[in-house]
Amino acid sequence: MQEAIRKATTLLEALGWIQRFKDRYVVVKLGGSTLNDSDAVDSLLTDVVFMATVGMRPILVHGGGSAISSAMAEAGIEPRFVDGRRYTDRVTLDIASRVLIKEICPGIVERIRARGARATGIHFESENVLTASPLKVASADGSEIELGHVGHVHHVDRDLLGRICSTGTIPVIPSIALDEHGHRLNINADTAAAAVAQAIDAEKLVFLSDIPGILTTVDDPESRLSHVTAAQVRELISDGTIAGGMVPKVQAALDALTAGVGKVHIVDAGMPHSVLLEIYSDTGVGTEIVA
Repeated sequence: MQEAIRKATTLLEALGWIQRFKDRYVVVKLGGSTLNDSDAVDSLLTDVVFMATVGMRPILVHGGGSAISSAMAEAGIEPRFVDGRRYTDRVTLDIASRVLIKEICPGIVERIRARGARATGIHFESENVLTASPLKVASADGSEIELGHVGHVHHVDRDLLGRICSTGTIPVIPSIALDEHGHRLNINADTAAAAVAQAIDAEKLVFLSDIPGILTTVDDPESRLSHVTAAQVRELISDGTIAGGMVPKVQAALDALTAGVGKVHIVDAGMPHSVLLEIYSDTGVGTEIVA
């Protein structure tokens, strides 16, 4: 009986959040090492199906860096870096497109459908949703770095996403875009997810990570910050607390907040149902970043 009461209490705690977020968009970015962990992907997709079932409008944006690297290795292609950034030549772009569009995206869609929900892959071979321009970045000396077929999103087809989500279907978007001439460009999945969240005025943008959020002490999960402001995040970047691969993730979060996204969450992909616990509980399990 006590266990039944505990379950009812948990459901009642979630009820307020379910009512609050009904018909609101939430963008979830999936990628990195998470895609190599079948249990973590299953947990996430169950969470996404739950959100859709209780009235939220989830959108999945995914990358696939490790799978792309493996496919390149099988083809005997060495990754090339320019000033610390990955260069994408035409052969690499073809491999990335195949892995993302033909393998990862259909696999995610199939696993969502197996859970009784509707899902569809949205990309340049179905209905293109991301339009991009070539990415131009500067090196430390101010010169322009040439990264090949790499871009940044400047337009998201908001109407297309709205139409799909209005039918209760979950869009699954790989991080490949087209430019204005129809040429493919490889996109960083974090920035692609942020661009989607900005375009549709998402209530939440969720980044899955291999750590439980922003930590003030590396390798110490107990140092997790549960709630931070954009200004505090900038200070943490400035003093080196946030460093390495976490920087582009939180920078994408800051850009999304500036553009009007309600909140950004960084959660541990390895924790079962971390997305549900972060969104539908009073305390949360990751880091919540607000403007």
